[in-house]
Amino acid sequence: MDIDAAHHSPTRVAVRLEYATVALAASEALAALISGLLASSVALVAFGADSVIEMLSAVVVLGQLRTLVRDRSNGRFSEHRSHRLLAALFMALAIYVTLSALWALLRAHHAHENALGIVVSVASCIAMPLLAILKRNSARHLGDHGLTSLSRLMSADAAETSLCALLALSTLVGVVLASIHWWWADPVASLVVVYFALHEGKEAWECGPE
Repeated sequence: MDIDAAHHSPTRVAVRLEYATVALAASEALAALISGLLASSVALVAFGADSVIEMLSAVVVLGQLRTLVRDRSNGRFSEHRSHRLLAALFMALAIYVTLSALWALLRAHHAHENALGIVVSVASCIAMPLLAILKRNSARHLGDHGLTSLSRLMSADAAETSLCALLALSTLVGVVLASIHWWWADPVASLVVVYFALHEGKEAWECGPE
């Protein structure tokens, strides 16, 4: 196998994973946002917003992968900007979730029951951890083929996918507890993700091409 083929093989796998992420995240975002708005659920709307960011993250990585395939020599600055964009997405999510949750707590806001929200949360709790594992494996293979910076970018995207899985779990807990009249559980559940979003945002910001 020649060098280009060796590099393109892990890149193709990464591309497929990012396309899968876009499709899954788009479906999640649509279902979570609709159910969240209908139920007036901060946790579900936050989950939907996170799914939008997950989709944008996948698009960023896809763009970088295409740049690598076209011209590997011109990708370093683009990779650095991609890391910074991912960091900004993490930070934006943390700020949005914090403000929304605090506003709901101050207003003693009560979310309504919503079966669709529970279904999409359960589905994400299953699908997202698996996708994150596959992305981490892909990142390792990229590193093994000498694509160090792209491997780090893929790892940052895998962290965002893991974050989405965590938020799906906290959303599920919050929605279920809110359905038994623990109204505060819905906004509190959404706050679980803030620490991890800030941590992963810092990590992504510090990443860059070597």
